Amino acid sequence: MKLTIVYDNEVYKKGFGLKSNWGFSCLLETKNDKILFDCGAKGKILLNNMEKLRINPKEINKIVISHEHWDHNGGLKSIIALIKGAELYSLEKTKINEKIKFKLVKESEMILEGVYTTGRLEGSPIDEQSLVLKGKKGYYVIVGCSHSGVENILYESKKFGKVIGIIGGFHGFEKFNVLNDLDLISPCHCTKYKKSLEKLYPKKFIKGGVGKVFEL
Repeated sequence: MKLTIVYDNEVYKKGFGLKSNWGFSCLLETKNDKILFDCGAKGKILLNNMEKLRINPKEINKIVISHEHWDHNGGLKSIIALIKGAELYSLEKTKINEKIKFKLVKESEMILEGVYTTGRLEGSPIDEQSLVLKGKKGYYVIVGCSHSGVENILYESKKFGKVIGIIGGFHGFEKFNVLNDLDLISPCHCTKYKKSLEKLYPKKFIKGGVGKVFEL
């Protein structure tokens, strides 16, 4: 599996016309599917970054929205205007056009082989879902803002198998010891204690940002 960050507060790949902005989105590519996790805040920036990264939005066939905050669903309308027949996995009923197949997420389920949603997890101030991906060496968790708590998300994700990595926004998470057994830690977007995490886990810490690619 290949994961590319296409929207974030920072740019990882400098000098390619990529733009940073408050929000998060990443593209997961398998052999047969392209899944967009979250859509950032602004469709214009999301589509610009996709173009510069040579990603064709029309090839996206599944969209997962972690939670209904503007910095994660703001670019949704711009994306669905370009694609047909895609499936949208969301925690809330969303007004979309007839070209999109809407799926209301409640419990954990398999989206496709090796890709799972945690289902709705209670959070503060808003519930959230995360993705769990089966990589070559173990499972990786992709999070939007971690309103449900990183520790709770990791606990729920372990039922799929051994979790070895986490990528995305950690919000104000500071129970750092729950990350001790992971091999990869890549805090993005809204993470408050990025520098602390880098200092604590220098060998596991991977800098994120727009243009960063992970081979899982």
